Amino acid sequence: MNSGADILSKLALCFSSFDVFFRRASGDDGVFCYCWATVFALVFISLCQILRKVRFFSHASSPSSPAVSVSQSPRSSESRISTLVSDEDLKDLIEKLGERSEDGEIWEDVIQKSNPRVSYTAKCCKPQDGGPIKYLSTTVFENCSPEVLRDFYMDNEYRKQWDKTVVEHEQLQVDSSSGIEIGRTIKKFPLLTPREYVLAWRLWEGKDKFYCFIKECDHSMVPQQRKYVRVSYFRSGWRIRKVPGRDACEIHMFHQEDAGLNVEMAKLAFSRGIWSYVCKMDSALRKYIATSHRPQGPTVSAVSLMQKIPPEVENQTDDIANSSGTIITGEGAKRKKLLRKPSKKQVAKGLLLVGGAVGSAVCLSRGHSALGAKVALAYFLTKLRKRGAQQSQTSQNAGI
Repeated sequence: MNSGADILSKLALCFSSFDVFFRRASGDDGVFCYCWATVFALVFISLCQILRKVRFFSHASSPSSPAVSVSQSPRSSESRISTLVSDEDLKDLIEKLGERSEDGEIWEDVIQKSNPRVSYTAKCCKPQDGGPIKYLSTTVFENCSPEVLRDFYMDNEYRKQWDKTVVEHEQLQVDSSSGIEIGRTIKKFPLLTPREYVLAWRLWEGKDKFYCFIKECDHSMVPQQRKYVRVSYFRSGWRIRKVPGRDACEIHMFHQEDAGLNVEMAKLAFSRGIWSYVCKMDSALRKYIATSHRPQGPTVSAVSLMQKIPPEVENQTDDIANSSGTIITGEGAKRKKLLRKPSKKQVAKGLLLVGGAVGSAVCLSRGHSALGAKVALAYFLTKLRKRGAQQSQTSQNAGI
């Protein structure tokens, strides 16, 4: 007891003065205080490390990305999910893919490129109501079957390997009755806040073709976070079918999204970067085929729960899908508008290109894949350097 009291009295004496607590005296009391101070410091550090580990494992046991749920009950939740993507959305998609122009819509040809393995064409339309730009594209892949192309487009785990803008993807919920799948994707673009996509999609199978429609939605498992920009409007869909008479298949796609970007910037970035992205996607597809890739994602998905096209809709698809369309194009008028821009606006055009390169979030593959933003940005920097060199040379010649 006396020894314990002596120890406590010595500790109290040590803590009573910082000078005594931290000094290294040659006497017995100073050495005793210094040793116990060291012991307490080590114990304090150890406790901090233990608390940090406890907090880490508690977070690991309950991650922010919740487990996937297959919606089978309760009925209210299942009913709400089953209405997110309906057969009416399929009908509307088929109409859009049939290129039946709405009143007053003028479509502009954006790009037409090809190589021996893949070809790509796209056109766009600016809605009169001021909404996001609409895109229609057709990509034809040689030596590929519709089933393989469908699996490739829907394989988000494999997408993360070749599409470097996709930094995260998770399946949130699947409704086994309707075949609707809900997922969350995070995409990172240069110099931009990461975009967050919470989407619902559904697939249908018809006569030698597949349809998919995707739209934005909310989900209780993923509340909005400040570190991401939640994409507020997203409507996209495609039809995959075999090209008649050839060992090839095509994907015809409609896409419209609002990722919080300037409309003209997004359109310019799309035209500059999309072909590079398509070639990259084609290379990934060839590797997918060569390795006999199987979908890496969850076994229960929109693909495994794919629905048959309703008979009343199936009867309408052939006439619409095979039609050449009645799209009105305005390429000539657009070119005249571009030619009328005076040369003194080169700086403004350069700034527009910066925004377009940085904001290349318009995507036309599976509904949520990005364009080649880095390619567009590099293109802009090259152009800017060339223009600066030309202007400097002109100024020197004028001075001479």
